[in-house]
Amino acid sequence: MIVDALSLLALLGSGVTAGVLFAVALSVLPALQAMPAERYVYAHQLIGKHWDPVMPIIVLSSAVANGVLALVAAPLMSYVDALAGVLLLGVSVVSHFCNVPLNRTVKGLDPERIPPDWRDPRPVWRRWHLLRTTLALAALAANAAAALMT
Repeated sequence: MIVDALSLLALLGSGVTAGVLFAVALSVLPALQAMPAERYVYAHQLIGKHWDPVMPIIVLSSAVANGVLALVAAPLMSYVDALAGVLLLGVSVVSHFCNVPLNRTVKGLDPERIPPDWRDPRPVWRRWHLLRTTLALAALAANAAAALMT
């Protein structure tokens, strides 16, 4: 019973994570890339306002569920759950150490007064975002595979 509940939690959490990150990569990122700097800063500040603490809670809760499953599930399933947990931790690490610092920089700007020496973070932010999206999609695939093993 606990394995089923944790599997569902891990699958739902990794699905939400992968879905959100995929949607951002597919739609939000291209829109932000096309904007002039002042519009980008304003839009980024609006869009990013409600992600914290929701997404970190979802990602880390799913990783914890996978970690517990790695300890209590059947052997083959436990390896797949461990992999999914590590992938979700990778999403968290990339987010926390790569994307979030760039977000904080953008949040600290006044869209009406972009400094002349401002370094546009969008290309770097995009690369880190695509990495964490790939990790999230792989975690979702691993969780789906593990769910099919039960």
